[in-house]
Amino acid sequence: MYKLEDIKQIHLEITQKCQAACPMCDRNQNGGALNPHINLDELKIEHIKEIFSPTFIKQLTATQLCGNLGDPIIAEHTLETYQYFREHNKDMWLSMNTNAGAREPEWWAELAKTLGRNGFVIFSVDGLEDTNHLYRQNVQWSKVKRSMDAFIGAGGRARWDYLVFDFNEHQVEEARELSKKWGFEKFIAKKSSRFITGHTSEKKDSHQAVNRKGGKTTLLKEPSSKNLQNPALLKQNSILKEYGTMDKFYDQVGIQCRVAETGSLYVSAEGVVMPCCWTAGRMYKWWQPDPRVEQIWGHIDKAGGKDSLNALKVGLEGVFDSGIFESIEESWNIKGCREGRLKVCAMKCSKQFDVVGSQYE
Repeated sequence: MYKLEDIKQIHLEITQKCQAACPMCDRNQNGGALNPHINLDELKIEHIKEIFSPTFIKQLTATQLCGNLGDPIIAEHTLETYQYFREHNKDMWLSMNTNAGAREPEWWAELAKTLGRNGFVIFSVDGLEDTNHLYRQNVQWSKVKRSMDAFIGAGGRARWDYLVFDFNEHQVEEARELSKKWGFEKFIAKKSSRFITGHTSEKKDSHQAVNRKGGKTTLLKEPSSKNLQNPALLKQNSILKEYGTMDKFYDQVGIQCRVAETGSLYVSAEGVVMPCCWTAGRMYKWWQPDPRVEQIWGHIDKAGGKDSLNALKVGLEGVFDSGIFESIEESWNIKGCREGRLKVCAMKCSKQFDVVGSQYE
């Protein structure tokens, strides 16, 4: 797949902690109880320095803070991490995805100063004052707006990613106009891939959100407008007509690895290194009583176990020596996911069915 010297981009999950309770996030169970398989791990600045040497940082072109489970603004040392990367690479692109519902204005102003012109923040805000909290549960609009104003007001470059549901589709154009007024460089009405299940690839019409006590909150539905629905999902019927089932499609479809092409590497809040957030994301599915039933654990065990992939224990060099990347790549040539082809790779990097990239069309 690649070697350590080929790595140009880092996707860093600095924490598994988050103040939000988004119903389609694996950190919690539909917005309710915490995922029982995670420990709310977090990388401190000493861990960052241990994993990423100044020499390695100099070879990078980009670092993105965005995790499967947590939000970077909740981590204790996010700002210090950016400052460390910027100290050793003035030209690297630095970015972050966040719900924006935490931190004081002074913190956001310092972040804008640190990122400078070679970086931006992606604000994941899915509605306006009366709707954003329906998906971004526990996120207060007043704090979101304060964070936006502080960051952009201090010269920060910002993009607004607006995940479209039925409850907020009527506000898309209003939000687009507000993004211009408030100083955002770009606004994206994001066409959600969340209405296809992560384990069976079946299309679903709705998703029931709950609160921390398990009580029902919002019934999440796709937007009614076809123009705001994920176009890849609209192609699913033709795939089913040709192959019969999505599983048969994944058994055969060509895989074009995104991260191999870009030289990107994922580092989790545990310090575990994987090719991408999707392979790492299969490790702790809350609906699995035993998360190790997921295919990815076979590759982890073959590489010597999770500790063999932990950069805090073996360094980045040790992870590359483990054989994890070769093991994953070799699986792509196997005919059939039940026979050993890694299904998550076929699901996320298919040449014909791209639910991820289609969110931005």
